[in-house]
Amino acid sequence: MAHAHRLQSGRVHIVEIPVTETHSHGSGDVASIKTVILELTTDTGITGWGEASPWPVFSGTAEGNASTLDSYFIPAILGRDPFDVDVLMAAAEASVVHCSEAKAALETALLDIMGKALDVPVYALLGGRHRDRVALSFSIANPNFDEDFAKAERLFDDGVRIFKLKTGFKDHAFDLLRLERLRTRFPDQLDLRIDYNQGMSATTALPRLRDVEDFRLSFIEQPVPRDNLEAMAHLTQALTTPVMADESVFSPREALIGAQLRVADIFSLKIMKSGGLRRAMDVAAIAKAAGIGVYGGCMFETGIAHAAGAHLMAALPALELGCEFYMATYYLTEDILTEPFPVKDGYVHIPSGPGLGIDVDRERLENHALQTLKTQKWRR
Repeated sequence: MAHAHRLQSGRVHIVEIPVTETHSHGSGDVASIKTVILELTTDTGITGWGEASPWPVFSGTAEGNASTLDSYFIPAILGRDPFDVDVLMAAAEASVVHCSEAKAALETALLDIMGKALDVPVYALLGGRHRDRVALSFSIANPNFDEDFAKAERLFDDGVRIFKLKTGFKDHAFDLLRLERLRTRFPDQLDLRIDYNQGMSATTALPRLRDVEDFRLSFIEQPVPRDNLEAMAHLTQALTTPVMADESVFSPREALIGAQLRVADIFSLKIMKSGGLRRAMDVAAIAKAAGIGVYGGCMFETGIAHAAGAHLMAALPALELGCEFYMATYYLTEDILTEPFPVKDGYVHIPSGPGLGIDVDRERLENHALQTLKTQKWRR
């Protein structure tokens, strides 16, 4: 009989990595990426990696998620079988409210271990691979649009054909100016979409959104605050351009309510919002049953979380709008993986090695660590 794996140790790293430029959003600015890296090791010597990447104005803090992992999740799982993913995740869900990013990190590390132990990619544990690459979207969010326009031209030369403008952080005229310049420069070559990150008022949204519809957008993302589901539903019905819900849909329960109220035509899937890959697949299943599309969103992540998201994208039966896993390639000053996250010719290529199919450069991890919490070990 094969040796049963047991979780031998766990360690949490709080990491901050510089970025190439400030990105502005309707709900705040980002000038560096602060994230949490989880490292789990079994008594058979397998290491699994996970990442909790929150944003304080969106869902929570790195410090809160690191504390949850260190104080609650790691002590509860040491000595347990990492193959009991569902059992361990149910216990995590029952022990701590919110902190969906910490739960995503825990599940990702467990699936990474399981895939490595079985010598299969994580997507195989989710039901198999429907695609081996996903079109990449880059977010235009620099308040200095001349710099962003030059970057868009460089990325176009790299094969990127999807650009999402972050809108609503300045005035309406600035949003229209940027859309006009991009459509004039690339009349038919670009797939353009916009994201207000909740930055619009429901009382003024509709006429402004009708203005931007002239630019042939593939979707308008989260124009109004997440709790104003009635306004989201009204805009979805009133506009010709599809509306996407991001902040309005975190969990499967919120997906069900969103589908019932038809708050959007598309849901943005993020493992950080849903609390893991499998709960994101639950959100996708609800969307599919309701005839709602899905899209591969992300938070401010390193290549670890990007890899987890890529496996999720591979396992989805239907995915038409691409993904935005551009941070590791085009936004971080450097990633923490030993090999570059696989972006080529405007596509994310799904890692095919065991587990997540990536490995972490420990020297880079240590260089960017603000704090590494004490390793916790299983005492037999």
